[in-house]
Amino acid sequence: MPLRTTLFPGTGPVQRAFARKYVLPLLLILLAVLTALSVRAQSTYEPYTFTTFAGLPPGSADGTGSAARFNSPSGVAVDSAGNTYVADTVNSTIRKITPAGVVTTFAGLAGSTGSANGTGSAARFNGPVAVTIDNIGNIFVADTNNHTIRKITPARVVSTFAGLAGNDGSANGTGSTARFTFPSALAVDSANNIYVADTDNSTIRKITPARVVSTFAGSAGSIGTADGTGSAARFNFPAGVAVDRAGTGNIYVGDTSNFTIRQITPAGVVTTLAGSPLMRGGANGTGSAARFLLPEGMAVDSGGNIYVADQDASTIRKIAPGGVVSTFAGSFTKSGSLNGTGSAARFNLPADVAVDSSNNLYVADSNNCTIRKITPAAAVTTLAGLASAGHTNGTGSAARFDFPDGVAVDTTGKIYVADTVESAIRKITPTAVVSTFAGLPGTSGYVDATGTAARFRFPRWLTVGALDNVYVGDTFNFVVRKITPNAVVSSVVTMPANGAGEVRGVAMDSSGNIYTADQPHHTIRKITPEGTATIFAGLNDTPGSANGTGSVARFNFPTGLAVDGAGNVYVADSGNNTIRKITPAAKVTTFAGSAGLFGNTDGTGTAARFNGALGVAVDHSGNVFVTDTGNNTIRKITPARVVTTLGGLALSPGTSDGAGINARFNSPRGMAVDSAGNIYIGDTANHTIRLGTP
Repeated sequence: MPLRTTLFPGTGPVQRAFARKYVLPLLLILLAVLTALSVRAQSTYEPYTFTTFAGLPPGSADGTGSAARFNSPSGVAVDSAGNTYVADTVNSTIRKITPAGVVTTFAGLAGSTGSANGTGSAARFNGPVAVTIDNIGNIFVADTNNHTIRKITPARVVSTFAGLAGNDGSANGTGSTARFTFPSALAVDSANNIYVADTDNSTIRKITPARVVSTFAGSAGSIGTADGTGSAARFNFPAGVAVDRAGTGNIYVGDTSNFTIRQITPAGVVTTLAGSPLMRGGANGTGSAARFLLPEGMAVDSGGNIYVADQDASTIRKIAPGGVVSTFAGSFTKSGSLNGTGSAARFNLPADVAVDSSNNLYVADSNNCTIRKITPAAAVTTLAGLASAGHTNGTGSAARFDFPDGVAVDTTGKIYVADTVESAIRKITPTAVVSTFAGLPGTSGYVDATGTAARFRFPRWLTVGALDNVYVGDTFNFVVRKITPNAVVSSVVTMPANGAGEVRGVAMDSSGNIYTADQPHHTIRKITPEGTATIFAGLNDTPGSANGTGSVARFNFPTGLAVDGAGNVYVADSGNNTIRKITPAAKVTTFAGSAGLFGNTDGTGTAARFNGALGVAVDHSGNVFVTDTGNNTIRKITPARVVTTLGGLALSPGTSDGAGINARFNSPRGMAVDSAGNIYIGDTANHTIRLGTP
C-alpha cells in the first residue's frame, strides 16, 4: 500500500514502525478498504446532534490563501505559467493554485470517489497521490487507489491514460491493457515520457506519449537494494521520482523503504546516489554517509540540485551535484507549521515537492493540509490552506490537535485528550478552552514529573478514575501512567508483566483495578491497586475469537476498553469486528457483531456488523457507545444488545457537523460519555474533538 499513509512523526524507528503498522487511515488505506465494501446496510438512526467542540478539521473549500482548505494533499506540480496543481488526496480532487494564491478545484468533486472520466467536476478520482505536467500543459495524475494514470487536458477533460480502474497488477502493454499497483509518484521528461513509481510493485515504469507502458527498472514483486541495469536492479516501495532538468536524462528515485535516493541513467543503469540501504536517520553528509527517514516526493532545479520531501523527518533535504546532502528547510523530527527561513521553519509530514522556473519550491505539507512555498534562499511561507494539525492552545476552533486518540471526562466536566502525535495530554474545559495538562507537545520521552516537565511516548488511550486521577496508556513506553488533578505524573506499572507489549485501551473499575488492552499480544490485562499485573483474559500471542473464561477466550487486536457500574469490561475487539463483554469473573462473551464478518448493519447482538471498531464507552444506564472507525460512524448498544447508529454515514468520511446521518467523521477512535449522556469523540484524522448531544 502507498507509504503516504504514514501519519505519525516521532523520534525513532520504533515510533515510525508503529505509525506505518497501526495507524488507520488517513486515509489511502481507509479509502481503499471502504471503497471495497460491497454491503450498504440500512442504519437505524437515533436523534443525536454532533458539533466540533475543539480543533479545526481539514476541508475542501476554494478561496485565496488561508481561506482555502485541503485534506492531506500529497502531490504538487508547477506549470510554465507558475500555476501549482495539487493532488488533494483525501478529497480525491485535483486543485489549482494561481501565483496569487487563488485556489480552485480543477477536476473531481470533493468527497466523491470513483473512476469516471469527464470534464472538471464530472470526473472522479480515488485517493490521487501525485501529479506531473508535460511540456504542452497536460496534467497527469497517479490515481493511486484506482491503480491508474489519468490525463487532464488544459480544458479540464479527464481520461484514463494507462491502467484499468480497480485492476491492479504489473503487466506491461498499451493504455488499458497495462496494470499498476498503487502508483504514487510521477515525473515527465523533455520528450513527454512519463516515469511512474509503481510503489507496491517496487518498480519504475515508463509510459510513452503513445501510452505504451514498460518496466524501466526493477522487477515486479522483487524487493531489494541491488544496483544494476533494468530488471537486475531492486527497489523497496519507491514513492518518489524526478527527472533531471539539466539535459542528462537521468531519473532520480526516492526509494522510500530503503531510505535512499537512487539514480537511473537513460540506459537504465541504477546506482545509489545518497543514503545507505535500510539505514534510517537524519544525518547530512556525502553519498552513503547521509541518512533519510522516509524520502518520498522529489524535484530537480535548473542547477541539478535535487530536493527531497523527507516525510518522517518533517524536512526538505537538498542533494547537490556530487551527492552532498544537507537540510534545506525544516528541523529534523521537529514538526509544526511555522514559516521562517531554513531550520526555523516547520513542516508536518511533507509528502511532495515541485520546482518552478525561478527555482522556487512548492511543498505538499500533508499533515498540515497546506501548500508551502520556499524561495531559493530557503525562506518558507504558506501559499494556500490553513494548518489544521498542531498543538496550539486556545478556545474551540483556535486550538489544534495532532491525531487525538483517547478521550475521557472527569466528574467536573473537564475533558482529557491523548494528543498522540504530540506525545502530550491536553485538557478541555466545559467551555472548550484547551490547554496542555501534562507532557511537552512535540517532545517524546519517559519522565515522571509535573505538568509539561513530564514526558510520554505516543499516549493513545486514557480514563478517569477515583478522585479524578487520569490514567494513561503510554503506548510506546509500555506503561500505564497516573496524572493527579494537579498534573503530577507517575508510573503505575514500571515493567510490563508476562511480556506485555504496547498499552492501548485503558479502563478502571470501582475497586481501582486497571484494565489494559495489550493489542499486539491479543490479551486483556488487569493491574490491581497494589500494582500487580496479570493476564485477565485471552492467551498471549494467540489471536482468535473464542468465548470462554480467562485464558480460554481469544481476542484479535483488542483496542478500546470501558467498564460499567457492575464491573463488566467491554472490549472493542477490532480485528474480529466485534464488541466483547468480560464479567468480573473473566467470562468472555460476544456482546455485538460477528467475528470475521464486517459491515455497517444495525440489529441485535450478533446480527449487527462493525468495521474495525476501536473505541468504547459506557454510560450510567449500561448503554455502550462505539466508535466504528472503519465505517466512520458512531454506534450505540443498549443493555439488551440492540445496535443503532447515532451519527455518520458508512463509506463517507468527512468533517460535517449535523444530526445523525448528516454528520461526518474521519477515523474516529477514542470516546467518552458524561453524566448527561453527551459523547466526546477523538475524531482522529480530522484533528478535532467532536461533541454528540442526545
